[in-house]
Amino acid sequence: MIHLSPYLFFSGNCREVLAFYQSCLGGELDLQRFGDSPAAAHMPAEAQENIMHGTLTTKDYIIMAVDTGVPRASLTLGNTVRMSLHFDNDAEIEATFARLSEGGQVIDPLADMFWGGKFGTFTDRFGINWLFNFQRPADE
Repeated sequence: MIHLSPYLFFSGNCREVLAFYQSCLGGELDLQRFGDSPAAAHMPAEAQENIMHGTLTTKDYIIMAVDTGVPRASLTLGNTVRMSLHFDNDAEIEATFARLSEGGQVIDPLADMFWGGKFGTFTDRFGINWLFNFQRPADE
């Protein structure tokens, strides 16, 4: 089964935004700081508190968000939301990534990540930005 979630991009206020959304919508908030990731050693101290990945999980949906600090991704109205698909298996993420990215621009090819998942990003041929993730079970 594939799950679709919006992925919101912010410029340093992700924690504030998700806390506000939680106060309005309820749910469980999980925030992972850049300072707690392997990338921390290569980041300025002021960026360590920024959110690398945040989730607001309710019984019906998940909203995900990040503080972007990547120079290639300047934020403007219209590019602050990405479509994020979550997969249950490797074959499904590979096949769907290949089909949906055809004719578009692959930004990050599918690759194994330090968090135990497979991840990739692209802009499809219609200009929509996508994030793909397959979180492997802990026992793999």
